[in-house]
Amino acid sequence: MDPLRDWWATAPGGARWAVYGLLVVGALLLPSESIGAFMAGGGGDWATMLSDQIGIYILLGLGLNIVVGMAGLLDLGYVAFYAVGGYTIGIFATKFGWHFWETLILAIVFSALAGILLGAPTLRLRGDYLAIVTLGFGEIVKKTVNNTQYVNGPRGIQGIPHPPSLSEFEIFGVQPLKYGLLDSRPYYYLLLFLIILTIIFTKRMERSRVGRAWASIREDEDAAELMGVPTFRFKLAAFALGAAIGGSGGVVFAAKQTSINPENFTFLVSALILAAVVLGGSGNIPGVVLGAFIIAWLPERFRELADYRMLIFGLALMVMMIFRPEGLWPSRQRKAELAEGTGGMGSMGAEVAGPGTAGPGTAGHSAEVGK
Repeated sequence: MDPLRDWWATAPGGARWAVYGLLVVGALLLPSESIGAFMAGGGGDWATMLSDQIGIYILLGLGLNIVVGMAGLLDLGYVAFYAVGGYTIGIFATKFGWHFWETLILAIVFSALAGILLGAPTLRLRGDYLAIVTLGFGEIVKKTVNNTQYVNGPRGIQGIPHPPSLSEFEIFGVQPLKYGLLDSRPYYYLLLFLIILTIIFTKRMERSRVGRAWASIREDEDAAELMGVPTFRFKLAAFALGAAIGGSGGVVFAAKQTSINPENFTFLVSALILAAVVLGGSGNIPGVVLGAFIIAWLPERFRELADYRMLIFGLALMVMMIFRPEGLWPSRQRKAELAEGTGGMGSMGAEVAGPGTAGPGTAGHSAEVGK
């Protein structure tokens, strides 16, 4: 990856825009049947796989990457914001007759407010304590909707309308702006649009003062605080922005499925999205996209292995984390953080000692502290 990064760092603007254009064209062509013949195997619908799993996981992974990869905050309850988005369109579309685009904006706002609601009393905690609190928040949201008759409890909400079709425009036999039950490709293109917007927004934030503040918090929150960075404010912003992206994914999921219930928003979803971020390369957007793609695609591609596919999948993740803990496509900054022993996510309470460094609690570490 290093030669590619070196070339990219010195590449002229025209070459970069050409690469961006080719990537977008490749993403638009991804649902084609020729690609799906291999990617989906013999028993799956590739377009449905792209819209129901892969696209959703990539969008959620990009949202969680703001919290985990850029700000260094461990969030185990990210599925809660996904649920807020899904139930927002479920309630306002079925009970008040709101359209998809109105509820999408409302869900983004509600999810961001949920992130602030969770973060305001808890973001003074760090490491495993913060992880436990976020895990509890995810379970609270699930139990609340499961026991609320207004949203039909465990039966969930049915009859959620599809997004209104914007046009009958057709290209190569596909109507990308016509939404319905028979064709999953328009939902994939909708997710692709949201993913591209999220990537642009995230890159702009990463290069801004906010992104630099997140990096300083991730590397050493105490030092950032001493240097005058209002860490609480920036951590709260990370939670709100990540939650807003998660909520938008919930809206698309609910509109595609036309029904939701509490079992769609289990802890396993949070765990898989976090695994996607770490596997791909926390803090690196191309790595997160790659990790989310693999996490969503592999179990579906080898569904014929039945229960053994999850066993093999889990073993593969274990081997990966042992031999390449920085991820498949890490950023150089994260690799440097791992070498220094911080693990690239700030002080998690169980830092990983890098090569040539002494971990917390060792004699070498104590000697360094005593200097």
